[in-house]
Amino acid sequence: MLNIPRDEIARTIFPVGFYRNKAAIIHHACRELIDRFESKVPENLDDLLSIKGVGRKTANLVVTLAFGKEGICVDTHVHRISNRLGYVDTQTPEETEMALRGKLPGQYWIIFNTLLVAFGRKTCTPVSPRCSICPVRKYCSRVGVTKRR
Repeated sequence: MLNIPRDEIARTIFPVGFYRNKAAIIHHACRELIDRFESKVPENLDDLLSIKGVGRKTANLVVTLAFGKEGICVDTHVHRISNRLGYVDTQTPEETEMALRGKLPGQYWIIFNTLLVAFGRKTCTPVSPRCSICPVRKYCSRVGVTKRR
């Protein structure tokens, strides 16, 4: 990756937000992995979080998908839907992660993100969720929902 110019990485990842910043972070993370971790991706959150540009969501994603370890990847969908359902009452994704760690059985941690991302894109959308077709609507507190379909 370090041999690929940042501009080329940026063009490749263009559909994602902040693609120029992320291209620079990719270069930096690769350098850190080589220099500090002997070219091996760390298996634990603390080491991953010590790499500039790696946040909790990415670190949890790495430990769960790359190493099969328990972790809860909290992105905007997981944060929004967990609160909307009334399952947690938190203000930030990090607070949501900690609340879910204390409440959600460990066997569901890895799959939780995958399920809620798909659900959040199709049904429980940020604005005007599709409550009329929601399979869990009878369990949902609809926290913060002012308009729905």
